[in-house]
Amino acid sequence: MERYLTPSEVAEIFSMSRSGVIKWIREGKIKAVEINGRWRIPYSEIERLLSGGGRVKQVAIYARVSSNTQKDDLERQLDVLREWVRKTLGEVSVTEIKDIGSGLKEDRRGLKKLLELAKRRQIDAVVVAYKDRLTRFGFEYLVELFKAYGVNVIVAFQDEPKDYMQELVEDFVEIVKSFASRIYGHRSHKYEKVVKCVEDVEKDG
Repeated sequence: MERYLTPSEVAEIFSMSRSGVIKWIREGKIKAVEINGRWRIPYSEIERLLSGGGRVKQVAIYARVSSNTQKDDLERQLDVLREWVRKTLGEVSVTEIKDIGSGLKEDRRGLKKLLELAKRRQIDAVVVAYKDRLTRFGFEYLVELFKAYGVNVIVAFQDEPKDYMQELVEDFVEIVKSFASRIYGHRSHKYEKVVKCVEDVEKDG
């Protein structure tokens, strides 16, 4: 039996605004039916757009937290993604990948595994809870890279979690440390002074 989604639900899948989905409908980019005066989009249309015309069969859900103290949050993130995929994408093969590390780091083991799966054409889509779970900076570049392998990146939710600011502060500290190391040298007195300063600010926050 065909499932139908609201424009808002479709907007979340494609990380866009509801008005953008309505524009798609009016331009004929996506088919929709009017039920009791409201637009509803058949899920088959979502599958068509996500996979360039084919059915989404293999999905990788990717979860990330910054530190080992957040392992419980990591599992909750995975639980939420599993449920989202079940409700939104239906019966698909799911590969679970997780990372513990800053979104600034490019050499994360889980991220490398995602890219390897994409290169091997073993997944049709990557699902993340929020954009910054995949990377803190350069999200659009990664999206384009995955697209080159025929893989869509789907952002399940738009609102950031409550602990978002804490992670942002931690990443800011790492950026300052990195630049201070390059400017003054990792063992210099000035480097240690800068590091102590930003760490004190983090603790006060």
